[in-house]
Amino acid sequence: MAAKRELPADKKTKIHTLDSTKSGEVKIADDVVASIAAIAAGEIDGVSAITGNISDMLKNSVGIKGGAGSGVRVDVAGNMVRVDIAIVIKYGNNVMETSKKVQDKVKNSIENMTGLNVTDVNIRITGVNSEIRTDK
Repeated sequence: MAAKRELPADKKTKIHTLDSTKSGEVKIADDVVASIAAIAAGEIDGVSAITGNISDMLKNSVGIKGGAGSGVRVDVAGNMVRVDIAIVIKYGNNVMETSKKVQDKVKNSIENMTGLNVTDVNIRITGVNSEIRTDK
């Protein structure tokens, strides 16, 4: 049996046990929950982009791509999840209606796919995107 290789503390991903039976365990990483949230939010009409924090932007500027969960932070405690997500709204869409749709879609997607309970989905609008052409 191979020895467990420990990652440095700053490189560890939080992993949570979803189920433990005599058949084995089912575990999920925070990054996976964040990816589910980002994909779900991106499916909502009116969402132009999921935006990351400053470190994500710096990584992108030097060619390091963030994961599918960039712009999403999840806090998992037991079987409860809190989601913070930053989005860019497409110009012309109602901010409140679009945000509510994102909240509902993210909550339902995480709960249906993982069995975890989503306590809240906090939306931060970081910009508005318009498809204005400047090459005329």
